[in-house]
Amino acid sequence: MSHKLRYSIILIIMLFSLVSSILLSFVPLSLLCTPLEGCNAVQNSSYAQTFGIHNSYFGIAIFALMSFVTFMHIMKPNKSRASFIKIGIFTGTLISLYFIFLQQFVIHAYCKYCLIIDIGMLVALIIMLIPQKKRNIDTKF
Repeated sequence: MSHKLRYSIILIIMLFSLVSSILLSFVPLSLLCTPLEGCNAVQNSSYAQTFGIHNSYFGIAIFALMSFVTFMHIMKPNKSRASFIKIGIFTGTLISLYFIFLQQFVIHAYCKYCLIIDIGMLVALIIMLIPQKKRNIDTKF
């Protein structure tokens, strides 16, 4: 997979996660989900906040930053941005696995917008683990 394609896909994932976080933050749940869906149970659980702040607000900040850094890396790649993105994806994947665990085994309900974010982070990790295409050097003599 080429460098530009890898980070372009990651940027798309970060933007989808950002939009999902914005929706969860500012649109009433009654407009996002039906009563039969688990959004209300998840978003109104004691796990919906960290340090008294809704997790979706953290998502807005984190995914906006990750989107910006990823975009900058696509435009002008460097090792520090690549490292930041890798650490962000790894950390985000661990947090996503924790949230999936909570939805499955503790809350017993799923929020579709949370799952977009959680599954997106897992996909981003898989993309980061795909070996990068090596550049072939033309050695004509």
